Amino acid sequence: MPTDTDTLTELFEAHRPMLLGVAYRMLGGTADAEDVVQEAWLRWTAADRAAVVEPRAFLARVTTRLAVDRLRQARARRESYVGPWLPEPLVTDFGPAAPDTAERALLADSVSLAVLVVLESLSPLERAVFVLREAFGFPFAEIATALDRSEAAVRQLAGRARRHVDEGRPRYDVDPAERRDLTERFLTAASGGDLGELLALLAPDVRLVGDSGGKSKAPLRIIESADKVGRFLVAVTQGGEDLYEVRFLEINGAPAVLVLAGGKPDSVFQVETRDGLVQRVYIVRNPDKLQGLEGAVHD
Repeated sequence: MPTDTDTLTELFEAHRPMLLGVAYRMLGGTADAEDVVQEAWLRWTAADRAAVVEPRAFLARVTTRLAVDRLRQARARRESYVGPWLPEPLVTDFGPAAPDTAERALLADSVSLAVLVVLESLSPLERAVFVLREAFGFPFAEIATALDRSEAAVRQLAGRARRHVDEGRPRYDVDPAERRDLTERFLTAASGGDLGELLALLAPDVRLVGDSGGKSKAPLRIIESADKVGRFLVAVTQGGEDLYEVRFLEINGAPAVLVLAGGKPDSVFQVETRDGLVQRVYIVRNPDKLQGLEGAVHD
């Protein structure tokens, strides 16, 4: 294993996207993920080079263990979180590095808001196994080493996690073009105050999940049914058209709307669709979770 500083840096940077991907899927926040990866860098530079046989496996192991520890600490804080909790919005652009449609769909699905919300209900070890196996294709033997568990135990964790995710994850359409079109029509109907048109786009059992963390205006409970969701959206989008601008971005692998107030991120809207109807509406308004979108505003 080389010890040259430049070589060590190059190796680490080559694996950084994967490490950030693991940490974000584990923690649901970009700042936490970046902190974990920074700590992994310190462990990497201080490691006994003779003990590092495979850099990718070593870095994944260190990052996963750090993320598991941080997730256990975060669980206690999230129990006192005000209102529903959603992951921090992540601008995703898999670009030419993932040209294969199936590969891209897998990456997008593993980072979707719907999946990340379900992952919150897994134990830290189940979540780690799911992320490493399902999102990044690590062999069970490597995952077992990373978590200091037997391969048999890891396979059991993987089975439980997969069943739980399959049971808890809603099944939605994944056609980006159709989803963007429906998002645009949804936004137009809501901002135009056309309740009838908006109701025509909402599934009867649609749910709206808003995350403000108690730091801005958003519903503190999940709103259910087309009538209640439609009336809420019409009420909150009226009267401020001149104060806001909107941008379409890819957030967590799917089309979304970034709402700007005074040039700064104010909220993120994203919808999940099936059979041409909006099944779920996500709204993130916690200012702490929108700081990472500042760069997207100036791109």
